[in-house]
Amino acid sequence: MNLSRRDSFLNKLIIVGSVTLCLLLSLTRLPGMELLGIGTNWILIWVVVWSIKRTVFQGAMAGLVMGLIQDGLTGSYPSHVLSLVLVGILTARLQKHKYIQEDFISVALIVFAMVILSETITSIQYIVGGIAPFEDIWQDYQQLVLSSAILSSLWAPVLYYPLNSWWRKQSHNKVKLN
Repeated sequence: MNLSRRDSFLNKLIIVGSVTLCLLLSLTRLPGMELLGIGTNWILIWVVVWSIKRTVFQGAMAGLVMGLIQDGLTGSYPSHVLSLVLVGILTARLQKHKYIQEDFISVALIVFAMVILSETITSIQYIVGGIAPFEDIWQDYQQLVLSSAILSSLWAPVLYYPLNSWWRKQSHNKVKLN
């Protein structure tokens, strides 16, 4: 197996492994990963980390796939697909702006904002679907959004740093081979 095929296989293995890790972490409640009974949104973090250096189409596809997987694990209504697709699209579009630097703070801020967007879309789906009255949703929404956004933004660099380092190494290797 030549170097580029081996690296391609290893890259795919890291992508699948990181997705699997995020899915498993989203199903567990470990100490430090929970605030007021609300956990870290690992799947959203993965979509943001993936989309930061990708095209809008790639971000949307990541959101679609991760949303479908999350719906398969948790239930299909309200769907996570719409919110994660929008997160992927908006995150990929942010890379075009020169004021967004790729460091821990900006990744944490992007994740914070995207959690707010995602939870808002989910809350709207609850209201439109008539699952709960607006007053109940609004009361839970405030606590849910703040807790999830804070936790997710604090944990985002833990996933961002190793994956970003790997993908940066991969892009340097491709340049060397060409």
